[in-house]
Amino acid sequence: MSSAVVYKQFITSPQFAVVGASTSRAKYGNKVLRWYQDNGLKVVPVHPKEGEIEGLTTVTSIDQLTLPEETAVSVITPPKVTLGVLEACKKLGVSKIWLQPGAEDSDVLKYAKEAGLDVIAGGPCILVQGPGLLAERGKL
Repeated sequence: MSSAVVYKQFITSPQFAVVGASTSRAKYGNKVLRWYQDNGLKVVPVHPKEGEIEGLTTVTSIDQLTLPEETAVSVITPPKVTLGVLEACKKLGVSKIWLQPGAEDSDVLKYAKEAGLDVIAGGPCILVQGPGLLAERGKL
């Protein structure tokens, strides 16, 4: 699938999740979460210990998402954690996954390919690319 199609499918999802959401506004897990909020997109923070981030109730894992197959997932975790996230995505039918810079390594990319997951990886993060993609949602 072409990267333009993958980006369009991602940004036009009805809801989003941020795996690796953080309570620290200095961390990208928080910046990405706030980007979704600031653009009026429905987003769920995923964090194993925090109950709330930026006023939103968290889930501890993507297994707890309502309608995971309709959720686009931004992943901001170390590669070893990312691998488990991708395995859960495959199991739950999550097909729209954006590995933010630093979340992937060769093992992660190999698994994604073998599992047939069309991930966005190796490029700019949603903070850079996202504003241009919002036109796909009719936001601009």
